[in-house]
Amino acid sequence: MLKKGIFKQLRRTVDAVESAPTALQALAAARELRLAAEALELSLVVEIRSQRGTWTEIGQVYGTSKQGAQQRFRAAVEQARANA
Repeated sequence: MLKKGIFKQLRRTVDAVESAPTALQALAAARELRLAAEALELSLVVEIRSQRGTWTEIGQVYGTSKQGAQQRFRAAVEQARANA
C-alpha cells in the first residue's frame, strides 16, 4: 500500500515550482518533484509485483518488453523486498 506522505510531498513540490520567485528556485523545486515522482513510480512497481503483477504488464505501461521493465526496476524491487 502506498504511503500517503508521498502524495503530500508531490503536492508540496508542485506548489513550490508554481510559487518559486526565480527560475533557479523553480528548477530546484522541479528536481525535487521529479525525485518524488520517481519514488512514487518505484513504489507502484513494488506494489504491483507484490500483488503478482507481471513484468510483461509493467513493460506494456512503458511501451517496452518484459526484459526492459526488469532492467529498469528489478534492483529497486529486490531492494524494497530486502528492506521489508
